[in-house]
Amino acid sequence: MSDQALFRIWRGDASGGGFQDYKTKIDPGMVVLDAVHRIQAEQAQDLAVRWNCKAGKCGSCSAEINGMPKLMCMTRLSELNLDMPVILEPMHAFPSIRDLVTDVSWNFRVKKTIQKFQPRKPDNPDGTWNMQQADVDRVQEFRKCIECFLCQDVCHVLRDHHKHDEFIGPRFFVYAAALEMHPLDTADRIQDLRKKHSIGYCNITTCCRQVCPESITITENAIIPLKERVVDRYFDPLKKIFRIL
Repeated sequence: MSDQALFRIWRGDASGGGFQDYKTKIDPGMVVLDAVHRIQAEQAQDLAVRWNCKAGKCGSCSAEINGMPKLMCMTRLSELNLDMPVILEPMHAFPSIRDLVTDVSWNFRVKKTIQKFQPRKPDNPDGTWNMQQADVDRVQEFRKCIECFLCQDVCHVLRDHHKHDEFIGPRFFVYAAALEMHPLDTADRIQDLRKKHSIGYCNITTCCRQVCPESITITENAIIPLKERVVDRYFDPLKKIFRIL
């Protein structure tokens, strides 16, 4: 690894901006966020970057590195081709605030539109429930989400088609799946998934799964099962006849 690298960082805000080049010293073991902090300390004190834990668990430092949505704190410089400039941009699916910082508040408003957990009545006099361990295990994967919103950023429905008013995105299909598949939950979210949340827009390209830093199997374990529930209710011909009768 060379002892210096060139970083091409997008600088600007909602009104516009452009790339600026910064050459900085790098050390073995550094991650992209380390280099950004060094540039911030030595060359660009006004460079805006969001971060918190620096351990890949808070999701704050999401950005696009050489065109790929990633966590800056989990992307080692040794994984990149430093013979070329390292291009850093803010996430494209959300409005720019400044430099590498985007306004992700839309995600938290979307979360409020999903029906909350509604547990069934206890099965036993002591207020406890009977559950199968397999049903409990099924939803544990979804709880690993750190809400970095990289899956939202790479989703073409949001990134390219800007369907934010109609589509909740893969992160919140994971959230909905965690509720729908919970062995105690009784709420019915199927109609909302079809109409209000537009799960039909997803064409299961698996791009969301590929960028997930927690390796959640978003497409196969969350989105496809939810799609199947929608299809079973609204498009199964036998069930349609049964409902008519």
